[in-house]
Amino acid sequence: MLYDAIIVGGSFAGLSAALQLARARRNVLVIDAGMPRNRFASESHGVLGHDGKPGSELLATARAQLLAYPTAKIFSGRVSRVDTGEAGFVVEAEDGARWFTGRRLLLATGVSDVLPDIPGLRERWGQTVVHCPYCHGYEIGGGAVGVLGTGPMSVHQALMFADWGEVTLFTQGVVDVSAEERVQLAARKVRVEPSLIAELQGEMPALEGVLLQDGRRVAIKALLLGTQVRMASPLAEALGCAFDDSPFGPIVRIDAWGATSVDGVYAAGDMARVPHSITFATASGVAAGVRLHSSLITEDAQRGETAAA
Repeated sequence: MLYDAIIVGGSFAGLSAALQLARARRNVLVIDAGMPRNRFASESHGVLGHDGKPGSELLATARAQLLAYPTAKIFSGRVSRVDTGEAGFVVEAEDGARWFTGRRLLLATGVSDVLPDIPGLRERWGQTVVHCPYCHGYEIGGGAVGVLGTGPMSVHQALMFADWGEVTLFTQGVVDVSAEERVQLAARKVRVEPSLIAELQGEMPALEGVLLQDGRRVAIKALLLGTQVRMASPLAEALGCAFDDSPFGPIVRIDAWGATSVDGVYAAGDMARVPHSITFATASGVAAGVRLHSSLITEDAQRGETAAA
């Protein structure tokens, strides 16, 4: 069957886009590998009307609501490649046994976090090592916390995180703090620690402190870091989509409504915008779904004019 749209990625951005298209009575297929970025966190916060619910619960509800529309389908699996065809795009499932054809393609494949190689960090990711104070800060409950230096945004993160706790900025040899920034950090009572972290300590997933390479121990109960990210899927690059640089890594270049540099291809969610959150991803999915639908309307109208002529 020829779908009006195939959406690769079934998390918050992809499902939001699909919902707009299903409500427009368009045939839409969502292909979902079942690996949402927030799967490491036990709860999702800052989501209006759903604060504190597990992300898995939110996605399960969203999937069920989408499938209530007769023109929407979900296929569980990965995509190995996408080719262009006469009707639009031909999408091959990873098993090589299934092919799907769609007039339009929307990528919502997300990003993967590149975590620093520090013992004890990866095991705490999404619990006491976090990337977003708005998502996790309130539950930390104040007290001694840290910001791990990963790049130029780390000073800003330390200044911000001071609203949620007593911050130590660990520069890790990669963050150069200027004299002006030191004044700003001091005004926010942020301590700057130049010694490198050797390991995170405590009974996991709890965090009790960090051991520094010089042998000292700094007590903290949570660690914030703005990770660098990479594309979770190679599809956007393989299709020839243009990319832009962001403070956290490459993102797919889109216009205000989610259209990429490749005709007929749209992108939404963390792979195409910063900053990242469930709410931002949902909103970008809505925008891309609406823009994709608009392109279908235009094409249908042009075909009607051609047929009439």
